[in-house]
Order: sequence, then C-alpha cells, then structure tokens
Amino acid sequence: MDSRSLEKIGRSTHDYNLRLSGAGDEVPTVCLKIPTGGGKTLLAVKAIDAINNIYQRRQAGLVLWIVPTQQIYRQTLQALKDKGHPYRQMLDIGSAGRTLILEKDSRFSPTDLAEQLAVLLLMLPAANRQHKETLRLFQDNGGFDAFFPPEDQWEAHEQLLRAIPNLDTYGGNGGFARVIKSSLGNTLRRINPLIVLDEGHKAYSPTAQETLLGFNPAFILELSATPTKASNVLVNIAGRQLLQEGMIKLDMHLHRQASRDWRDTMRASHVHRVALEQSADEHQAETGVYIRPINLIQVERTGAKQRGTGYVHAEDVREFLIKECNVPPEQIAVKSSERDELEQIDLLLEQCPIRYVITRQALQEGWDCPFAYILTVLTNPEATTSITQLVGRVLRQPYARKTTLPALDESYVYCYRDKAGDLLRSVRAGLESEGLGDMAGSVVLSGATSGSRSTVEVPVRQQFKAFAGKVYLPCFVIRDENGDLREVEYEIDILSRIPWSDIDLTHFNALQPNTAPSGNSVTRINIGAEMPVLEAAAAPEMRIDTVFLTRQILEEIPNPWVAYDIVNDVLRRLRKQTQWDDAAIALNLGFVIEELRRLLIRERRRLAKEVFLDLINSEQLRFYLVTGSTNGSLPERITASSNGMKLTRANGDQLQRSFFEYMMADDFNNTERAVGLYLDQQYWVLSWYRNMVRSGYSIQGWQEHRVYSDFVVLGHDAPDKIDVDRISKVFVLETKGLHLKNNEDTDYKKELFRLCNDLSSPQPWNVIEQEFGEHSVQFQVVYEDEWQRVLNGLLQPDAASGS
Repeated sequence: MDSRSLEKIGRSTHDYNLRLSGAGDEVPTVCLKIPTGGGKTLLAVKAIDAINNIYQRRQAGLVLWIVPTQQIYRQTLQALKDKGHPYRQMLDIGSAGRTLILEKDSRFSPTDLAEQLAVLLLMLPAANRQHKETLRLFQDNGGFDAFFPPEDQWEAHEQLLRAIPNLDTYGGNGGFARVIKSSLGNTLRRINPLIVLDEGHKAYSPTAQETLLGFNPAFILELSATPTKASNVLVNIAGRQLLQEGMIKLDMHLHRQASRDWRDTMRASHVHRVALEQSADEHQAETGVYIRPINLIQVERTGAKQRGTGYVHAEDVREFLIKECNVPPEQIAVKSSERDELEQIDLLLEQCPIRYVITRQALQEGWDCPFAYILTVLTNPEATTSITQLVGRVLRQPYARKTTLPALDESYVYCYRDKAGDLLRSVRAGLESEGLGDMAGSVVLSGATSGSRSTVEVPVRQQFKAFAGKVYLPCFVIRDENGDLREVEYEIDILSRIPWSDIDLTHFNALQPNTAPSGNSVTRINIGAEMPVLEAAAAPEMRIDTVFLTRQILEEIPNPWVAYDIVNDVLRRLRKQTQWDDAAIALNLGFVIEELRRLLIRERRRLAKEVFLDLINSEQLRFYLVTGSTNGSLPERITASSNGMKLTRANGDQLQRSFFEYMMADDFNNTERAVGLYLDQQYWVLSWYRNMVRSGYSIQGWQEHRVYSDFVVLGHDAPDKIDVDRISKVFVLETKGLHLKNNEDTDYKKELFRLCNDLSSPQPWNVIEQEFGEHSVQFQVVYEDEWQRVLNGLLQPDAASGS
C-alpha cells in the first residue's frame, strides 16, 4: 500500500479521517469491519505481512497488538506462540521464520527489532493512560536503555527530543537538563510501531485515542464488528456473506420457557443438547467430521460464599445436571474469575469430555468455541444485557463449513420468565453488537417447549406449477465410465486432468527481491555515538525448509509430490541469479511464497481452462438440457425465513410475476432488489425468481467454485397477458456492483457466460423427454449502472430504447 493507495481510501465512500501522532506526523489508519466468526485475527496477521512488506518495505520491526479483554489476550497470545497455529505460521512466512512474541513485562533490544518481527501484546486498559505518572508502562523501569542515549549525554537527549517531542522526561526545571525516561512507553514512541487494534470501536474515547496516537505509530489497523463513524472502514463484510460462506450458525432459535423454575429451562436445553449430539454422531459416522455440541449456561452467581442466597448459582446447576440429568461430572466445567476449569483445555479435541460450560460473565467477550450450540440463560429477566453480550458465543460454525443438517447448522437460546418481545429485542441487539445486524431476520422465537420451525417452504405460484420440475436449464455434462451423462465435477473431471508439468515458472528466472531497507542485511541501533543512529549488520544465516514451503502451496497444488518438485524448481531458478542466495531467499520468504501462490493460481486456472475447452472440442463435455437433473430444473419450492419482511413493490403491492408465492426482502441487496422489482413489472417477463446460492441453479466451469447466478427470468411473447402456454426465452442474470466491474471473478463469469451462449445455439437442444424444450437460454452479466438499459435490450429487442 503506497501513498496513492491511501489517498484512494480517503476518497472511497466517505471522508478519510486524518490522524496525527503525538509527534505531529500523519498516521495512516484503516479499519476492517468483519462480523463475529469472519476471521478478523487471520486477516490481521495477513495484513501485517502486507503492511510491512509493501507499505513499510521491511520484514522486521515491532507490532503493538492491543486487545480489550483478558480472555482475548490469552487466546491471541496462545495462538501466536504456537508455531503450528495458522496465525503464527502466517507471521513466520512474512518474517522468514524470525518472529518474537512479547508481553508487557518482556524486554527486547534494538538488535531484536532489527533482526526479528516482534509482536508485543497489550490489553487496552494497560494502553489507556488515565493515570500517567503511576502507569507502569510509562515508568522508567529499566531494560530499554539501549534505545536511548546515556544519561550524561544531555545534548543527545535534547537532539532526540527535538525529533520526538512527546517523549516523557525527568528534569527540565530549575535549570536541570531534561533526561528521557527509558520506559517501554518511550521505547514504543521511539520505534514507530505498527498498531493492530482489536475491537477498535472500544478505543475511541479521547483518552484512549490520545494514548494510541501518543505511541507515534507508523500505521494503525483496526479490527471491529461495529466500527464507529470515525473509523476509516476499508473492508465492510456483511453477516449475509458469512452465512452464504457457511461460517456462522443461523437461524437462531429462541426458546422461552413458561415455567418460573430455572430447572425446567435447564432440563429442556439439556434434552436438546443430547439430541444434537445424536445428530452429530450420525454426521460423524457418515462424513468422519467430529462435532461435540456444547451447552453454554449463564448463571447469576459463581462465588464460593454466594450459594444459597436466592440466586441461581453455578454449583446449583452442576448438581442439577449430575443428579437430575445423569450428566457425568467430567462433562461439566465452570468458568469464572475465581475458578477456571477450562484452563489449558482444548475444547475442540475429540478426547475432551466437556459438554456443559457454566459461567456468569467470564465468556461475554473473546471466548470462541464453534462447538457451542446452545446458550441457556438462567439470570434475572430484567438483565437483558446478559443475552445481548453472550449471543456471539454460539454463532461460529464448526470448521466454518455447513454440515447440511439443519440441526447442526443453527444455534439455540433458552431462557425463562422473559417476555417474548423483550427476548427477541435482546437477541437481535446481540447480533447488532457482533456486526450481524443484517441477519436480525434470522432470529426466530420458538414455543415454550418445542420450538416452531424457523423456515418455511414457499411453493410455486399456482399459474406456474406446469413449469416446476419440467423446464430445464443447461449444464455441462460428461459421460461416465458406463456411458451415462452426469454433471461435470471440478476435482474429478477437470483438476485430475491438469498437466502440472506444463506450469510456466519462467517468472522466477528474473524475479527481483523485495528492496526493503533491510535487503540482505539487518539493521541495529548504534548507541556509541552521541545520537543513536542506524547502521547495517550481517544477516543471520537462514535455512530454507523445502517441506515447509511445500505445505504453503498445497491449496494451489493438491498433489504434495508435484508441489515439492515445483518448490525445488523455483529455488533452483532463484539461486541461478546473483542477487538470490539463501540469505536473500530467507529474508524474502513471504514475498517468494506469495509470488508463487499467485502464479500457481493463474497457471492452474489457465491449464484448467485448456482442459475444459479440450473436452468440449473433443465432444467429451457437452452443454445440455438434461431431464432429471435437480440442478438444471426449475425448483418446485424454496426455503425462506418464517419471519422478516416479504419483498413488495414500491407502493406496497405484492409481487405479481415472481415464480414463487413470495420472496424475503433480506435475500436481496440493493441492486438485486431494484432489478427484481423492475422485472416484476415488465410485460415480456412471464416469471422470475431470485436464484439461491448453494441451493439454486449453478454452472460448473473450469474454476473450482460453481457459479450461482442472481436471477432466472422466463420470457414470453404475450404482451397482453401472462401466457403460461409457452416460454420463448430464459435469461440467466448475474448482477455486479461497480466496484466489481473489472475484477477476476467478474471477468471469469463473463467469459463463462459467453461460452454458454455460444454453446446454446444452434437449436434444438439435446434433451431427453422434455416437455418445454422450445426455448432459448441466454446468460448475461449486468452492472448496477447499466442494468435497466441492458435488460431492455435483452428482454424486448424491438423496444430497446423504451423505459
């Protein structure tokens, strides 16, 4: 990211909020808005690599990683210290394996920062200078003398203070010279760290902002599900996108028990958890994927001396589960400020017995376990914040992948005594706080004992039932070993045929190393002079681990033997160049891996396309209307949320030409909604429907992901009425925002759609026993600034100039 990129950020969708450091320098600041379950931490470690290597052009230095709670601190620290964890591996790739993880009381030297990527974790309260003179962070506690001139070199201190005027000092009164404190706080100001600010919206008080900017950061990266208006949002991910990717468990079912006895609520949630585990066992038997549903229980008291005071206590719940529900004691754990029975336990391990976690407030933030399915709230119904703050703990989908079993793809909340309206508002407020406000329609209030369904099946309109299951859309098919036609599959039919030996690696014959200031050397601070200066030092010897490099490209090259050969070929090509010795490769390891990944993705797609077209040219692959295909036939029903708002015309009238009786407004973004309402009022449209991702019509092309279009439109030639006797044309439409106009995904879909159109003629189609075969099919990508003009030309060629 260069200065021009930052200017573009400022000119994007809102004014860029400029920030100045305590030393008066501009501080580039951006925010990644990502809901709970979206992978903020993974994006953060990836962003560190990009900011260091591209913007700051260095691999070493210090990252100040600030978190808001002890729970998030522990989780982040544990992950970053674990060399087998993906977060740490990403940092190691960017630093060529030279990563140093630090805490507030750690000591480090200028050499450490010159030779390694150091990540210092702090909690937000420790970074908030409400008591400047007493906060340890800014006390002169020794250990950082190497970053400052000797105390008796007063002129050097004054010179450094002129360069960095916000350093804390001693003296300065009564004629005494000022001496800079050798504190951690001053050290951070001296070295201009990159700041990663987790839950960044919590750091916008004047004091917090003064403290953060007072560290004189080189860059601030905020992570937040709910950023403030002052945040410079660079990335904005909606909850619907996470749901479409299978990363969160929704719908969320709310069970409100009529009984005023908390035991009835606890018993109901226990029975539900047992049923979920039975489903999970069946799922594991079929797929090998392990899931152990966990019941998260919130109580009113956990203290040793608080039992028997009239409140629901953790030990009361434990005793009830053991004695009344026959739960083995080892399956229950209490997590509180006084007692942590989850410490050093990995809840995701198959041998872990824990199925019930009892807490009061200890899990409100930062506790992430995808196996948590049920939240049982046994607290005062007046305390609505209890539910609001814990909702996010049961949202993450195990392995960020849907199971296709509704029971294991959704989440559940049990409570008692709450009023239905208050409960619904509390849970929806919880989703808002997790950045999932657009998914409020996925919260469903179930009955007191057996929850009602969160979704309903919406049938085809009566006048269109003749088409359901009988009108077919084309798909790419191939003959199997028995000579029967089946839909093409990417891994079996395309990926398996790619000639990996044809990958072109000549890019690495002339690749230039990253010309970061460290280059093939490291930098240290020399304090021998009156003023500390930077000077070059020899880089440490680094070993190139080809097995490690091979693991980094297995997503691109699924065959490890092929991947291993490619890595060795790349290293051979680099070593032939004078500027690439092993030290240079080690220092540029992250750069080399990223270059290799990008090249392999391009080459894999190029070769896959060649395989795909060769199969078409040899007539092994056909574009057919095939009866009996569940993918290619018009569906007989769709699944929709049982609550939320239905899509209506602007005047409030119900849709007239939608293929189904109704569709939900939450299933459309702004552009899609405008296109759908437009189609609903065009006389040449017989019917239309919003195609659903992962369950609707799709095309498998030469890239790995299937293409799910946004709309399927049935056209006809009866301008005066809805004529169900015949369909003249079917349109498959994909809408795109302007920001996606020229990206790789859009270009691929346009190219695939052109191929589909070429193969869609001449007629007639190759079909088997198809009733409605006398129609043509056209595929089209339309953009938000031209969709109406393009659709006019497509759907009514003789009236393309009309409105």
